[in-house]
Amino acid sequence: ILEESPVINIPDNITYEQAAASAEGAYYALDAVNMVDPKAGQKALVNGATGAIGSAMVQFLKFYSVYVTAVCNGENTALVKSLGADKIIDFKTKDFTKDNDHYDFVFDAVAKSTFDKCKPLLKEGGIYNSSEPNLFQVLTTPLLGGKKVMFRPPKNIKAGLTFIKGALEREDFRPVIDRKYSIDKIAEAYKYVASGLKIGNVLIIMDD
Repeated sequence: ILEESPVINIPDNITYEQAAASAEGAYYALDAVNMVDPKAGQKALVNGATGAIGSAMVQFLKFYSVYVTAVCNGENTALVKSLGADKIIDFKTKDFTKDNDHYDFVFDAVAKSTFDKCKPLLKEGGIYNSSEPNLFQVLTTPLLGGKKVMFRPPKNIKAGLTFIKGALEREDFRPVIDRKYSIDKIAEAYKYVASGLKIGNVLIIMDD
């Protein structure tokens, strides 16, 4: 049973805190990237590139040699470039849906936009993915041909975690950790996450 369960050993080259920050947002990011089957030379836009999902998504797309445009607060440009982003759009100064480039994939990792708004960004046959999809569009757009919305519930968790473990060991991926809170500060942690100011992951540290 243990061999089939979604449990793997922590890589020797990371901390427990880094491991905790690699097990959720990174997994969702990897599953979304694998779903669209990216190829080298394709182009993707990631909205919310500094979030737990988005920061991992940028790195996994670069693993497949995809050109990545990252949408984030311009104050975090250096961080996102260090993750591999090729182009940065500061959402405070520019509406990313008006970008002149066209993309094979648009990932809305923070569910702040819609397929209809992002559709002009997509190449013919391009794919839109959101962390909170419109299920009607998920079901209907693939049947219509052309640009479409794709989403699926995560599957094969152990395979995903095994991939992430390998990326951590090769140092091809690093989780972004923003803040750490003790368990007695958990309400404060939730408040900070809900503020929308979070960068990467927020951790709750258990007492020894």
